[in-house]
Amino acid sequence: MDQVEAIRRILKGEKLVNPTEIFEVVSSPHHGNVLAVLTAMRQLDFEKLIASRPSRERDLVIAMVTARILKPDSKLATTRWWKDTTLPEIMRVSDATEVDLYNAMDWLLKRQDTIEKKLAGRHLTEGGMVLFDLTSSYFEGKCCPLAALGHDRDGKKGKLQVNYGLLTDSRGVPVANLVFKGNMGDPKTLIPAVEKVRDKFGISEIVVIGDRGMISQKHINGFKGKDWINWITAMRSSAIQKLVNNDALQMGLFDELNLFEFTHPDYPGERLIACRNPDLARLRERKRKSLLDATIKELSKVKKMVESGRLKEKAEIGVRVGKVVNKFKVAKHFSLEISDNSFSWQIKEDKVMEEKALDGIYVIRTSLSPDRMDSDETVRNYKNLCHIEQAFRSFKTIDLEVRPIRHRLPTRVKAHILLCMLSYYVKWHMMEAVRPLIFADEDLKAKQTRDPVAPAERSRKAIQKARTKKLSDGSMVHSFQTLLNSLSTIARNNYRYKYAENTTPVFSMETTPSADQQKVFDLLRAIKCTQ
Repeated sequence: MDQVEAIRRILKGEKLVNPTEIFEVVSSPHHGNVLAVLTAMRQLDFEKLIASRPSRERDLVIAMVTARILKPDSKLATTRWWKDTTLPEIMRVSDATEVDLYNAMDWLLKRQDTIEKKLAGRHLTEGGMVLFDLTSSYFEGKCCPLAALGHDRDGKKGKLQVNYGLLTDSRGVPVANLVFKGNMGDPKTLIPAVEKVRDKFGISEIVVIGDRGMISQKHINGFKGKDWINWITAMRSSAIQKLVNNDALQMGLFDELNLFEFTHPDYPGERLIACRNPDLARLRERKRKSLLDATIKELSKVKKMVESGRLKEKAEIGVRVGKVVNKFKVAKHFSLEISDNSFSWQIKEDKVMEEKALDGIYVIRTSLSPDRMDSDETVRNYKNLCHIEQAFRSFKTIDLEVRPIRHRLPTRVKAHILLCMLSYYVKWHMMEAVRPLIFADEDLKAKQTRDPVAPAERSRKAIQKARTKKLSDGSMVHSFQTLLNSLSTIARNNYRYKYAENTTPVFSMETTPSADQQKVFDLLRAIKCTQ
């Protein structure tokens, strides 16, 4: 048809000119990946979530959240990176400097309570599940008042850190975050989180789910008599061992069952749900053996040093031995004999067997009544804590790169973490939308009915995607990041008349999405901002 049209124009006496002879491409900034994030934001009504009224600060925050999802970096680097995209043009922030971004962060932090109330209104319900957990990220620098030495979760010994907690719904959708000094213990952070849900969000009845390090016995004692709060947590291994020693936990029941419920007078008003996972038992046995073997190997080296006279005196030998047994964290399994010129050890087989008997066994504790939530559902809900762990992985290691934190002012640290939470909020909804196109299991209903104790199994379709690296239509399966990268090939080409002055107006044309790229946008347009 193009050839026929060309012949017709020639017969009419028209002169045909190749467009490249008279127009030149001035620039081709990346557009598709930016458009994907902004499409998701539009579906989430993200602008009104940040602020109901338009403002430059709101535009800068949206631009920073988009950049955090696509290319997380420092504020200065962000203002340089986005010049190769259509983001600054779309958001009208082309002239923004890193100082403007810092000022927008200060503006955002003042709106944190309002934003979190809106999120709670979308995703929290009366009597619903609330997940809470704490993590930390390390600092570069020593000037921030929030920075302190604490329980290291980043493998950066000697680095100052900040602690921050994340509050989500049962699916892992972030609703709020709290920032604490780096040496704040996990249990001390729970009460502020609970109070935030009740006082600031106006939720009068909740079920808090936290791990055994988060919900302590002190908290449980404090919760008693408060009918507006229920909780689900797990029992510490030392408490489980005590139940076994007193024959309160009947281990023989595990011969027929992998889950059973019982009560005990030491835990009044609670339901205890004992679970045993054989695969976890085998994994822990292998890990313990490898740790013991590694410790024995290192202790043998120390013994040779003592016997050869290279290591002398009881104190020095003790320091060297202590480093070994503490390194592999199996000191409780060794009996050590140290003198000024000798060293020997022996494995406490009774302690090893005592620990082995509990391999794969865990006990869930809850204040919920059976008619409110049965045993299977209680265990499943406790395991939903993996959603927060996934969020923390995204924050710290996969894509959002919350660390290292380089801000000096506590307000900037809090604003930085809030930006990361908002970025994860958008990313969470995007990942849910594009599940059919990435290495993710689409059969979410099966998770709600599967055996709560047995190891999680991927659906046949998810296994097929992982094995073949292709979808049923033969197209490529992506990770979330490679999917966004593939969209970046959609560009906005800016043209100008070749022989005109630089002041000549520029016109734009966007490259047409491929069929695979169009699928992504179709899925993103189906996002809903509420449950």
